[in-house]
Amino acid sequence: MEQRKGIWLAVAAFSFWGFIPVFWKALDSVPALELLSHRIVWSVPLLFLIIVGRKHLGVLRDSYQTPGTVATALTGGVLLSINWGVFVWAITTSHIVEASLGYFINPLVSVALGVIVLREHLSTVQRVAVGIAVVGVTGMTILSGVLPWISLVLAFSFGTYGLLKKRHAAAPPIEGLFMESTFVAVPALVYLGVLAGNGDGALGTSMTTTLLLIAAGAVTIFPLVLFGAAAKRIPLSTLGILQYIAPILQLLLGVVVYGEAVSSGEWFGFVLVWIALAVYTIDNARILKAANRSEAAADRG
Repeated sequence: MEQRKGIWLAVAAFSFWGFIPVFWKALDSVPALELLSHRIVWSVPLLFLIIVGRKHLGVLRDSYQTPGTVATALTGGVLLSINWGVFVWAITTSHIVEASLGYFINPLVSVALGVIVLREHLSTVQRVAVGIAVVGVTGMTILSGVLPWISLVLAFSFGTYGLLKKRHAAAPPIEGLFMESTFVAVPALVYLGVLAGNGDGALGTSMTTTLLLIAAGAVTIFPLVLFGAAAKRIPLSTLGILQYIAPILQLLLGVVVYGEAVSSGEWFGFVLVWIALAVYTIDNARILKAANRSEAAADRG
């Protein structure tokens, strides 16, 4: 039951991320570093209100008093800042297709970390599925003719962040997000303060821009809370494959809605990733069904 709940939480998180370029495109007149700073700063009070509402201040206090948890959160904050900043820059400068490639590669990083670091098991069919995806993403990269630095930074920063969420020292999802955000909020506030002092900040320039900047906190937090909850319930390898939902939606947005060009090599990888996702999903459903039958038989016995 918990694993099934984790799968649905992951699907919701990645679907939200898939459509998130629409939000950031509405703010493409604001520099990426300023957008990143607003994402961080507006996340902090909202997360604190959630923690207070859940009466988890004690949990938060204990997390801050645990060195391993603090170190994990600090590292997570840095990784998230890198990921958020590069992603926002890519979206607002019309590189949605390249950003989607990063999240095609990202699940492969998650699967590799799950198998190598956490010793998670993949069935033979699942290994074949991952192999198909590797061929697709590798072919996509080679045929593009250039080093996809945007894609690689996004993939490795978020893949490593997912691994951190699997650590026993990691704080609970919401408390962990609060800690991660507070650690990077200070430099973000300083930067925004400098902009405001020079009269260069976007906040207050128009009602629409101001409301969207404030909403950046909620838009940032919601899918991350879902992701953190999912990561606690399902294997990292499964989480990695489900992450293909976001780049598929982002690629479609980039091509259909915003008219970005896609090379034949990128389409080659896109099709193979779809095949890999189908193979993995079908086999994972088979394994879950068999596990449920065994569990039911054990209960009857």
